[in-house]
Amino acid sequence: MTPDELKIKVEKALDEIRPFLQSDGGDISLVSIENGNLVKVRLEGNCVGCSVNQMTLKSGVEMTIKKHAPQIEQVINLVS
Repeated sequence: MTPDELKIKVEKALDEIRPFLQSDGGDISLVSIENGNLVKVRLEGNCVGCSVNQMTLKSGVEMTIKKHAPQIEQVINLVS
């Protein structure tokens, strides 16, 4: 899979989870994909100060991204 194809798959995963984040006043953006297996994202809006954002990141975002792109091993949130 090319880097562009991987990015499209990750963006598709983020598009799938974005409505759930937006319903709580938050959002998410893709920062980068490194080494073909590490995704860096930035949680935005209400997600920034939310006490459950690590749970959201692992159980929601990471799981959804891995469903679309199984080669992804880790998703991390970059804190602004």
